[in-house]
Amino acid sequence: MSHTLILSYVTFIYFAAFVLYLFRMILQKEFYGVAATYTAWTGIAVHTLAVIFRWRDSYHLGFGHVPITNLYESLVFFAWSIMFLYLGIELRIKNRMLGAFVVPVAFLIMAYASIAPGVNQSIEPLIPALQSNWLTSHVLTCFMGYASFTVAFGCAILYLWKNRKDAAGPGSSGWMAHLPSLDVLDALIYQSATLGFVFLALGIVTGSVWAHYAWGSYWSWDPKEIWSLITWLIYAIMLHARFVRGWRGKRMAMLAVVGFISVLFTYLGVNFLVSLHNYI
Repeated sequence: MSHTLILSYVTFIYFAAFVLYLFRMILQKEFYGVAATYTAWTGIAVHTLAVIFRWRDSYHLGFGHVPITNLYESLVFFAWSIMFLYLGIELRIKNRMLGAFVVPVAFLIMAYASIAPGVNQSIEPLIPALQSNWLTSHVLTCFMGYASFTVAFGCAILYLWKNRKDAAGPGSSGWMAHLPSLDVLDALIYQSATLGFVFLALGIVTGSVWAHYAWGSYWSWDPKEIWSLITWLIYAIMLHARFVRGWRGKRMAMLAVVGFISVLFTYLGVNFLVSLHNYI
């Protein structure tokens, strides 16, 4: 069985996990939550094996590079990073309600990788600009940052929803009462954004070194570089506002949403512009 087919199955596994998390949230039955967690862990396990198989096949073809070098491979790794971080958070906070807001993002990314026109799923040799040891460190740090921002986004959406419901009545009822508290969600937004900020900073630094190696310049004001800087600045403002101005709650959640929109444009939107980074 090919790694591409296995990854297609992973898409359906993540969809099943999302549905089970949704059932857990709405029906308030822990059975669905446990099933969702086991399904998500199964998905990431199969996902990991498929990436390893693709890496092995790359060596068999004589290329031997880590499978993170084109749009398809980066989408696959992006989804893996999101699930890895989410499951870590689920283990930490002992609450499965966030899964209904984060797991569907991983599912949609995998679905896009599998069915979107123009996404090349084949393994190809690296272009000269990518033949560097800085490739792995740059891409890994950037996408771990993107994944952290995705988790912050999911927490922000849940925070804004819960905050609105709480403001409409004297208290939460039904399944809303089982959601993490606003204080917990606020802390998760802050922690995820901070982690993403550090990873993205490392990604920009390693990317600058890589750019100097590949093109002879640390910074060329390429659209990808500009939007990476814009995204980094948005989260820098967000964290600065928390430390200096004491921002919490709704304003932090809204900044997390704005930051995630910038992340999506940095990752996908820039590909529609003339850029040195169009290969991913």
